[in-house]
Amino acid sequence: MGIIKKDILIGFLVAIFATFGGVFLYLEYFSKYSFQDTLKMIEEGKLYGKVLSLAAIPNLLVFFVYIKKKQDARAKGVLLATIMIAFITLILKFF
Repeated sequence: MGIIKKDILIGFLVAIFATFGGVFLYLEYFSKYSFQDTLKMIEEGKLYGKVLSLAAIPNLLVFFVYIKKKQDARAKGVLLATIMIAFITLILKFF
């Protein structure tokens, strides 16, 4: 039972890391402005939720890699992290 919880935690942490990686990739390579300017525009426009939801796209890749490798517990962790990110996005949309 302990190994399953450990795998779920690993999947969760990998998904969080992939999300932050997605934010970095979006800000660094897909924005035509500098990193700091883009952060300032996100803050001024209160676009946190939109950027966060775009940044969660790499979780899809991670999820399918874990499914393909038959590491279902880690895939559950990725799914939990993605649901948490969706919930945070929902909260940010209304505040």
